[in-house]
Amino acid sequence: MENWKAQAERLDKLDTCAVSDAMDRLGLKGAVIGIRPMWDCPRIAGRVITVKIAPAGPTPPEHHLATPAVASAESGEVIVVDNAGRTDVSCWGDILSNASQVKGIHGVIIDGASRDVDGSREIGFPVFARNPVPVTARGRVVQEAYNTPIQCGGILVRPGDLVIADGSGVVFLPQERAEEIITSAEKIALAQADMVRAVRAGYSVVDVMAERQFEAIHK
Repeated sequence: MENWKAQAERLDKLDTCAVSDAMDRLGLKGAVIGIRPMWDCPRIAGRVITVKIAPAGPTPPEHHLATPAVASAESGEVIVVDNAGRTDVSCWGDILSNASQVKGIHGVIIDGASRDVDGSREIGFPVFARNPVPVTARGRVVQEAYNTPIQCGGILVRPGDLVIADGSGVVFLPQERAEEIITSAEKIALAQADMVRAVRAGYSVVDVMAERQFEAIHK
Protein backbone atom coordinates (compact mmCIF):
# COMPACT_ATOMS: atom_id res chain seq x y z
CA MET A 1 0.00 0.00 0.00
CA GLU A 2 1.27 3.44 -0.86
CA ASN A 3 2.48 5.39 2.15
CA TRP A 4 -0.14 8.15 1.77
CA LYS A 5 -2.94 5.59 1.79
CA ALA A 6 -1.65 4.09 5.02
CA GLN A 7 -1.43 7.57 6.52
CA ALA A 8 -4.97 8.37 5.32
CA GLU A 9 -6.31 5.22 7.00
CA ARG A 10 -4.74 6.30 10.29
CA LEU A 11 -6.04 9.83 9.82
CA ASP A 12 -9.57 8.53 9.26
CA LYS A 13 -9.51 7.00 12.76
CA LEU A 14 -8.85 10.43 14.29
CA ASP A 15 -10.86 13.64 14.24
CA THR A 16 -10.10 17.20 13.18
CA CYS A 17 -9.80 18.38 16.79
CA ALA A 18 -6.98 15.96 17.66
CA VAL A 19 -5.20 16.78 14.39
CA SER A 20 -5.59 20.53 14.96
CA ASP A 21 -4.23 20.12 18.51
CA ALA A 22 -1.25 18.19 17.16
CA MET A 23 -0.52 20.91 14.64
CA ASP A 24 -0.74 23.54 17.37
CA ARG A 25 1.78 21.53 19.35
CA LEU A 26 4.12 21.47 16.35
CA GLY A 27 3.65 25.15 15.57
CA LEU A 28 1.82 24.48 12.30
CA LYS A 29 -1.34 26.04 10.88
CA GLY A 30 -3.78 23.83 9.02
CA ALA A 31 -7.33 24.39 10.29
CA VAL A 32 -9.78 26.20 8.02
CA ILE A 33 -12.52 28.37 9.51
CA GLY A 34 -16.01 28.52 8.03
CA ILE A 35 -16.13 25.43 5.82
CA ARG A 36 -18.66 22.88 7.04
CA PRO A 37 -20.49 19.74 5.90
CA MET A 38 -23.42 20.47 3.57
CA TRP A 39 -25.33 17.50 4.95
CA ASP A 40 -24.69 15.01 7.76
CA CYS A 41 -21.48 13.91 6.03
CA PRO A 42 -19.24 11.17 7.41
CA ARG A 43 -15.64 12.00 8.24
CA ILE A 44 -13.37 12.00 5.20
CA ALA A 45 -9.58 11.76 4.97
CA GLY A 46 -7.30 11.42 1.99
CA ARG A 47 -4.72 12.89 -0.32
CA VAL A 48 -5.48 16.24 -1.91
CA ILE A 49 -6.05 16.97 -5.57
CA THR A 50 -6.63 20.69 -6.16
CA VAL A 51 -8.79 22.85 -8.41
CA LYS A 52 -8.40 26.62 -8.87
CA ILE A 53 -11.48 28.60 -9.95
CA ALA A 54 -11.45 32.08 -11.52
CA PRO A 55 -14.05 34.54 -12.83
CA ALA A 56 -15.24 33.76 -16.35
CA GLY A 57 -13.73 35.77 -19.21
CA PRO A 58 -14.65 36.25 -22.86
CA THR A 59 -13.04 32.95 -23.94
CA PRO A 60 -15.19 29.83 -23.43
CA PRO A 61 -13.57 27.29 -21.09
CA GLU A 62 -11.98 24.19 -22.57
CA HIS A 63 -13.43 21.94 -19.86
CA HIS A 64 -16.28 22.14 -17.38
CA LEU A 65 -14.73 23.13 -14.06
CA ALA A 66 -13.34 20.31 -11.91
CA THR A 67 -13.87 17.62 -14.55
CA PRO A 68 -10.15 17.09 -15.36
CA ALA A 69 -9.39 16.78 -11.65
CA VAL A 70 -12.12 14.20 -11.13
CA ALA A 71 -11.04 12.27 -14.23
CA SER A 72 -7.41 12.11 -13.11
CA ALA A 73 -7.99 11.48 -9.39
CA GLU A 74 -7.18 8.18 -7.70
CA SER A 75 -9.41 6.26 -5.33
CA GLY A 76 -9.00 7.67 -1.84
CA GLU A 77 -8.20 11.21 -2.90
CA VAL A 78 -10.17 14.31 -1.91
CA ILE A 79 -10.95 17.17 -4.31
CA VAL A 80 -10.21 20.63 -2.86
CA VAL A 81 -11.67 23.60 -4.75
CA ASP A 82 -10.42 27.17 -4.37
CA ASN A 83 -13.10 29.66 -5.36
CA ALA A 84 -11.69 32.37 -3.07
CA GLY A 85 -14.53 31.93 -0.61
CA ARG A 86 -17.23 33.10 -3.03
CA THR A 87 -20.71 32.13 -1.89
CA ASP A 88 -22.76 33.75 -4.67
CA VAL A 89 -22.07 31.06 -7.29
CA SER A 90 -21.68 27.30 -7.24
CA CYS A 91 -18.51 25.53 -8.31
CA TRP A 92 -19.72 21.96 -7.63
CA GLY A 93 -22.87 19.95 -8.33
CA ASP A 94 -24.33 16.46 -8.16
CA ILE A 95 -23.05 15.32 -11.57
CA LEU A 96 -19.52 15.93 -10.30
CA SER A 97 -20.45 14.15 -7.05
CA ASN A 98 -21.68 11.11 -8.99
CA ALA A 99 -18.58 11.03 -11.19
CA SER A 100 -16.35 11.36 -8.11
CA GLN A 101 -18.12 8.58 -6.27
CA VAL A 102 -17.65 6.25 -9.25
CA LYS A 103 -13.89 7.02 -9.14
CA GLY A 104 -13.69 6.25 -5.41
CA ILE A 105 -12.96 9.86 -4.47
CA HIS A 106 -13.70 10.33 -0.76
CA GLY A 107 -15.30 13.78 -0.95
CA VAL A 108 -14.94 17.42 -1.95
CA ILE A 109 -13.92 20.45 0.11
CA ILE A 110 -14.86 23.83 -1.35
CA ASP A 111 -13.69 27.29 -0.38
CA GLY A 112 -16.91 28.57 -1.89
CA ALA A 113 -20.40 27.20 -2.47
CA SER A 114 -22.02 24.04 -3.82
CA ARG A 115 -25.33 23.40 -5.54
CA ASP A 116 -27.35 20.17 -5.78
CA VAL A 117 -26.74 19.40 -2.12
CA ASP A 118 -29.82 17.17 -2.00
CA GLY A 119 -28.47 15.11 -4.89
CA SER A 120 -25.10 14.67 -3.22
CA ARG A 121 -26.78 13.67 0.02
CA GLU A 122 -28.99 11.12 -1.77
CA ILE A 123 -25.97 9.23 -3.09
CA GLY A 124 -23.99 9.71 0.14
CA PHE A 125 -21.18 11.80 -1.35
CA PRO A 126 -19.57 14.10 1.25
CA VAL A 127 -19.53 17.81 0.35
CA PHE A 128 -17.89 20.40 2.62
CA ALA A 129 -18.34 24.05 1.62
CA ARG A 130 -19.09 27.53 2.94
CA ASN A 131 -22.76 27.31 2.02
CA PRO A 132 -25.24 25.89 -0.49
CA VAL A 133 -26.39 28.02 -3.45
CA PRO A 134 -28.49 27.21 -6.53
CA VAL A 135 -26.70 29.67 -8.85
CA THR A 136 -24.91 27.98 -11.77
CA ALA A 137 -21.22 28.40 -12.57
CA ARG A 138 -21.93 28.75 -16.29
CA GLY A 139 -20.90 32.16 -17.54
CA ARG A 140 -19.72 33.18 -14.07
CA VAL A 141 -16.65 31.12 -13.13
CA VAL A 142 -14.24 28.77 -14.91
CA GLN A 143 -11.48 26.39 -13.99
CA GLU A 144 -8.16 28.20 -14.08
CA ALA A 145 -5.97 25.21 -13.22
CA TYR A 146 -5.89 21.90 -11.38
CA ASN A 147 -3.29 20.07 -9.36
CA THR A 148 -1.43 23.28 -8.60
CA PRO A 149 -0.91 24.99 -5.21
CA ILE A 150 -4.04 26.83 -4.04
CA GLN A 151 -5.39 28.65 -1.01
CA CYS A 152 -8.24 27.26 1.05
CA GLY A 153 -9.47 29.54 3.80
CA GLY A 154 -6.05 31.17 4.01
CA ILE A 155 -4.18 27.86 4.19
CA LEU A 156 -1.69 26.95 1.47
CA VAL A 157 -2.79 23.60 0.02
CA ARG A 158 -0.65 21.63 -2.42
CA PRO A 159 -1.35 18.49 -4.43
CA GLY A 160 -0.21 15.55 -2.33
CA ASP A 161 -1.00 17.14 1.03
CA LEU A 162 -3.40 15.25 3.29
CA VAL A 163 -6.73 16.48 4.62
CA ILE A 164 -9.29 15.46 7.22
CA ALA A 165 -12.81 16.88 7.44
CA ASP A 166 -15.67 16.15 9.83
CA GLY A 167 -18.45 17.89 11.71
CA SER A 168 -15.98 20.21 13.45
CA GLY A 169 -14.32 21.46 10.28
CA VAL A 170 -11.39 20.91 7.93
CA VAL A 171 -7.65 20.50 8.62
CA PHE A 172 -4.88 20.23 6.03
CA LEU A 173 -1.59 18.45 6.71
CA PRO A 174 1.52 19.31 4.68
CA GLN A 175 2.75 16.08 3.12
CA GLU A 176 6.29 16.39 4.49
CA ARG A 177 5.02 16.68 8.08
CA ALA A 178 2.06 14.28 7.83
CA GLU A 179 3.69 11.36 9.64
CA GLU A 180 4.79 13.56 12.53
CA ILE A 181 1.36 15.20 12.81
CA ILE A 182 -0.59 11.95 12.69
CA THR A 183 1.65 10.29 15.29
CA SER A 184 1.21 13.26 17.63
CA ALA A 185 -2.56 13.32 17.05
CA GLU A 186 -2.83 9.62 17.83
CA LYS A 187 -1.16 10.19 21.22
CA ILE A 188 -3.47 13.13 21.95
CA ALA A 189 -6.56 11.10 20.98
CA LEU A 190 -5.55 8.24 23.31
CA ALA A 191 -5.00 10.61 26.23
CA GLN A 192 -8.32 12.37 25.62
CA ALA A 193 -10.11 9.01 25.46
CA ASP A 194 -8.65 8.20 28.89
CA MET A 195 -10.04 11.50 30.19
CA VAL A 196 -13.50 10.68 28.82
CA ARG A 197 -13.41 7.27 30.48
CA ALA A 198 -12.43 8.88 33.77
CA VAL A 199 -15.34 11.33 33.62
CA ARG A 200 -17.80 8.57 32.78
CA ALA A 201 -16.42 6.49 35.64
CA GLY A 202 -17.40 9.26 38.04
CA TYR A 203 -14.15 11.18 38.54
CA SER A 204 -14.54 14.93 39.01
CA VAL A 205 -14.49 16.80 35.71
CA VAL A 206 -12.67 19.61 37.55
CA ASP A 207 -9.78 17.27 38.28
CA VAL A 208 -9.88 15.45 34.95
CA MET A 209 -9.84 18.68 32.95
CA ALA A 210 -7.29 20.46 35.12
CA GLU A 211 -4.74 22.44 33.17
CA ARG A 212 -1.98 20.01 34.08
CA GLN A 213 -3.86 17.26 32.30
CA PHE A 214 -3.98 19.26 29.06
CA GLU A 215 -0.34 20.20 29.42
CA ALA A 216 0.54 16.51 29.82
CA ILE A 217 -1.22 15.33 26.68
CA HIS A 218 0.33 18.04 24.53
CA LYS A 219 3.92 17.31 25.52
